[in-house]
Amino acid sequence: MKKVLVVETNTTRYQGTEDPTGLWLGEAAEFVDEMNHAGIGVDFVSPKGGFVPLDPRSMKYTDEAIMRVYESQDFVERALKNTLRPDQINPADYFAIYYTGGHGVMWDFPDNPELQKLAMDIYRNDGYVTSVCHGIAGLLNIKNDQGDYLIDGRNVTGFTTAEEIIAGKKSVVPFLNKAAAEARGAHFEKKRFYSEYAVKDGHLLTGQNPFSVRAVAKLLLNEVK
Repeated sequence: MKKVLVVETNTTRYQGTEDPTGLWLGEAAEFVDEMNHAGIGVDFVSPKGGFVPLDPRSMKYTDEAIMRVYESQDFVERALKNTLRPDQINPADYFAIYYTGGHGVMWDFPDNPELQKLAMDIYRNDGYVTSVCHGIAGLLNIKNDQGDYLIDGRNVTGFTTAEEIIAGKKSVVPFLNKAAAEARGAHFEKKRFYSEYAVKDGHLLTGQNPFSVRAVAKLLLNEVK
């Protein structure tokens, strides 16, 4: 059976600061947990391959399920130490691509043509393009065969401006998700801050925040039952 390609960041700091960032652990671990229960395999890719840093703040928001995935040697080796490079991926092996979040993705996801091509190849092959929270950054500049933004005219969601303010990061992020998505013609939807919310628009599935990971995963699993 085909697998899901999970995309993670290599960015270790908020650019222009000394503050650490990286992958939001739960946004990978909870998704992997859902795929494991469904018997679906996952691979991990990052813009540069290799090491993926963890946002230290994400370690404060764990539960038993997240820790179980995090403590597995397979996850440590493949998702945190030795992620694949985009040029090592055959998109034909995957029925979906899933962009994780953590603020780091805002710097290395949007302008990566290799990841964009992988996503479009999967999408073009009747696959799914999915994201959660800041992972929407990976969707912003994907273009279809006509040269139009993939999210143009589509319903999407991601980490909101209100959530950036509450997180204390509005002044250091390079863009705001809602404004960036709308600038590309998307219809940005949201619910109350830090509420679980996921949006399905055809083969485009997006989640608002770290509390929406399982909702995105379940939308995807419902599609492929």
